[in-house]
Amino acid sequence: MSHATVDRREFLKTGAAAGATLLIGLYLPAFDPRPRPRPAPAHPPEPFKPNAWIEIGPDGAVTIWTGRSEMGQGVRTAMPMIVAEELEADWTRVRVAQADADPAYGDQFTVGSRSVRSGFEPLRKAGAAAREMLIGAAALSWNVPREACRARNGMVEHVPTGRRLGYGDLAARAATLSVPADPPLKSPSEFRLLGHRMPRVDTPDKVSGTAVFGMDVRVPGMLYAAVARCPVFGGHVKAFDPAPALAVPGVQRVVQVSSGVAVVATGTWPAFQGKNALKVDWDEGATARWSSDGIWAAFAAAAGRPGEVIRAVGDVDANLKAAARTVEAVYQAPYLAHACMEPMNCTAQVRGGRCEIWAPTQNPQGVQRAAAQVTGLPVESVTVHVTYLGGGFGRRGGPTDYATEAVELAQKIAGPVQVVWTREDDIQNAVYRPATYNVLRAGLDARGAPVAWSHRLVGPAGGSFLLTRGADELIYPLPHFRLERATVDAGVPIGPWRGVGPSQNGWVVESFVDELAHAAGKDPYAYRRELVAGHPRLVGVLDLAAQRAGWGSAPPAGRARGIALWQFGETFLSHVAEVSVAPGGAVRVHHVVCAADCGILVNPDTVEAQLQSAIVYGLTAALYGEITIERGRVAQSNFTDYRMLGLAETPEIEVHLVRSEAAPGGVGEAGLPPIAPAVCNAIFAGTGKRIRRLPIGRVA
Repeated sequence: MSHATVDRREFLKTGAAAGATLLIGLYLPAFDPRPRPRPAPAHPPEPFKPNAWIEIGPDGAVTIWTGRSEMGQGVRTAMPMIVAEELEADWTRVRVAQADADPAYGDQFTVGSRSVRSGFEPLRKAGAAAREMLIGAAALSWNVPREACRARNGMVEHVPTGRRLGYGDLAARAATLSVPADPPLKSPSEFRLLGHRMPRVDTPDKVSGTAVFGMDVRVPGMLYAAVARCPVFGGHVKAFDPAPALAVPGVQRVVQVSSGVAVVATGTWPAFQGKNALKVDWDEGATARWSSDGIWAAFAAAAGRPGEVIRAVGDVDANLKAAARTVEAVYQAPYLAHACMEPMNCTAQVRGGRCEIWAPTQNPQGVQRAAAQVTGLPVESVTVHVTYLGGGFGRRGGPTDYATEAVELAQKIAGPVQVVWTREDDIQNAVYRPATYNVLRAGLDARGAPVAWSHRLVGPAGGSFLLTRGADELIYPLPHFRLERATVDAGVPIGPWRGVGPSQNGWVVESFVDELAHAAGKDPYAYRRELVAGHPRLVGVLDLAAQRAGWGSAPPAGRARGIALWQFGETFLSHVAEVSVAPGGAVRVHHVVCAADCGILVNPDTVEAQLQSAIVYGLTAALYGEITIERGRVAQSNFTDYRMLGLAETPEIEVHLVRSEAAPGGVGEAGLPPIAPAVCNAIFAGTGKRIRRLPIGRVA
């Protein structure tokens, strides 16, 4: 409605205008509140879409797709920023869209802190290619040399004359040009977006409650399902009685699926109530004989025998014998659950030779392949829509059980269905970070430097990277090194957990290095600095963390400091933790300083938030995290007995980022490995007691 129309309506409402009404009516048409449709053009202009990532409309609005999953880590902002930087887009006119599973976006597996670091160059090239095409279109429009034109903030300018054309004006002509295979990229000194703190694009929707997570999905005619699964890993259904479940109001069907028995209802509440009422006779299988005490005993027995050699350098045994001093220790890390805030869930529909899925997943293409296998459909007939994820931490990137359940059930009931796990399902029927038993021996020379290192690592069967990554290549120079692995399969399913191997190997290695420093009679910071003196990026973060934490000065009364150093891919970090231990043994972490060098900073705001997040997640695990097994069952069930770090317990966290022009190194997992050893080393500094078994709990 135009301003003139509003004025006229208000004028006609007043009594003073009554005498003028007839006169006005002679000159103005009668007011019609209905909007007047404009005739549509015969052929609407096509948007400019030079690749899978970018679309520019005739109005100049830019849509940038992200192919990775947003689970709180900020990729929905960071990855489009990379594209927009090279595109020279006006960020205020950029809309970000989530891509479905599609090979056009490459590998969409959102794990390993690799979204930004693996996408950095391809996304820059995608943006640069579109920019060069728009510049070419402007040069043709003006009939001028392209070298005389430049792109800036959503427009192309002819530098000599100052003439400008917006991207929307150039879109149609740019679409007719060839896509350059190797467009020129900007130098970091030219960046306008990258390196600056940018508000996250997902924040408004999350604050307003309009963001759609997996559990928010609604499809017409959708039913809800809860699945009863065997409480013992590896068990299966022998028989079941559906009658008690069917007697619950709202329950419509009870269906056996490969993972158990599903109760299908008109809502989640009747589905949960029906599952509770269901009578199932389980074949518990062989895993029912295992409990935590037996698992640890089996690990200790396996540690007494030589294992498979994963990596060996030099002659470890001879140099251990010849060492001026040897240090030995055993470190034990427990099974851990992921405990995502949003429990597992998935919505699926199978009809008309197609399968459509709505999933909070880190692995959309994995879900797509799994659904194709379940349904027998070609992968091309399976659509996976990726929603927001209420946490992932590796759980939604490993097995696709939450998705295959929904697909299998949707196929059986011939309608859309949403499978929702309870918190208890999520903790007791999941995959877990492996428990490990670590035997370490090191030999020191007369100066206290390590000359030989032996690490025998025992854990459950599974991918060796889950166990050994982070232990196989130390950041410290060792002329004689050996890593062995032995496996004991207790039937507990394992999977990647935030930080993967380094989440526990970082604690083992950096705690043991601290032991070596004290055995050598040296300051833990100075000892590490001496060992990594030839690596400037490690020295840089170590010095920065120590300086900012006040290392060398006395901490506040009753507190002590511990330090740790780590390299995660091409990201380098050091943490200093300031800790107190109460007379009863309660541990309180008061202050954490994190120094990180992760190369080029795309969005410093999300980098800082990710490092803080990893520290909090790692502190939760170090202080409280433990999954125990009783007769093949997980003993924990909810946050009442699988405790999270509370807000009041969270320390002050300082993050100091090193400015660098090195390639991005990834941060989602990198901040976690050094926090547990920094805390445990601080406990030793304050009490003289070594923590060699997690969780810390109370210091005895």
